[in-house]
Amino acid sequence: MNAVNPYNAFGPIGRAGARATSRVRLSFEFFPPKTEAMEESLWAAIRRLEPLAPDFVSVTYGAGGSTRERTHRTVKRILAETQLKPAAHLTCVGASRSEVDEVIREYWDAGIRRIVALRGDPPEGIGGAYVPRADGYANATELTAAIRRIAPFEVIVGVYPEKHPESPSFEHDINVLKAKVNAGASVAVSQFFFDVDAFLRFRDRVDAAGITIPILPGIMPVTNFNGLKKMSASCRTAVPGWLATLFEGLDEDPDTRRLIACSVAAEMCAKLEEEGFSAFHFYTLNRADLVYAICRVLGVRDKELGS
Repeated sequence: MNAVNPYNAFGPIGRAGARATSRVRLSFEFFPPKTEAMEESLWAAIRRLEPLAPDFVSVTYGAGGSTRERTHRTVKRILAETQLKPAAHLTCVGASRSEVDEVIREYWDAGIRRIVALRGDPPEGIGGAYVPRADGYANATELTAAIRRIAPFEVIVGVYPEKHPESPSFEHDINVLKAKVNAGASVAVSQFFFDVDAFLRFRDRVDAAGITIPILPGIMPVTNFNGLKKMSASCRTAVPGWLATLFEGLDEDPDTRRLIACSVAAEMCAKLEEEGFSAFHFYTLNRADLVYAICRVLGVRDKELGS
């Protein structure tokens, strides 16, 4: 039995010269809610985006597995109450192999068929020292192999187009991606970025290495520029000067910030489409309106649910 891969029927997606599909293809990322109000906000976002018929939606997993139960509950509810295909994030930080294996089996038994396999951040967050447990999986490659050993999931992995913060070189990152593919990964999703040229250089490195799995560009529409700077600093994502200039002086003007965020993200996607990309992964931050508007600009329309 093979892992489910929604991209197989279309050939390699996300590289120059790829065969065009009939429409832009989407995936969305959500995070599990901490409060009742956040729960309502999350489900409003899910219902708003569901008619766009994404290939899958992913639900994040906190540092050190801190949101394990909330992630599991959210993914199971998406599977039970929507037509969406959920992908659960899973990390190996702070857990033994047997504990991680138990989660993997729980997901399969619940009907989940996609897992986003990530090493994960240390319990103290990004920037802390990563020390694998002696009885745990050391990294995302080992985790991917474990997932595929237990059940034929589609395994989605992460890539950093501007280099992983802990990596000594781009060559090291490419070798790590190769190892993940050899372990069973079939799709990769990129960290968010704003330098399209840097992403395309990464794509060229991937192609030169003979890696053919789809690489989905990670797009983060952002209206809070100060918040963006903090997130970008933690994962070493470059924030171009032109982007800072666009948001300058707009701290008290959220409507204009939203318009700019939509324009920037749509233009990035248009440039990537010109390079052969037709599938995009949106980091929604559990807010739907901006993502929905961008998808409309890209030509995506609602599908009748149940069709």
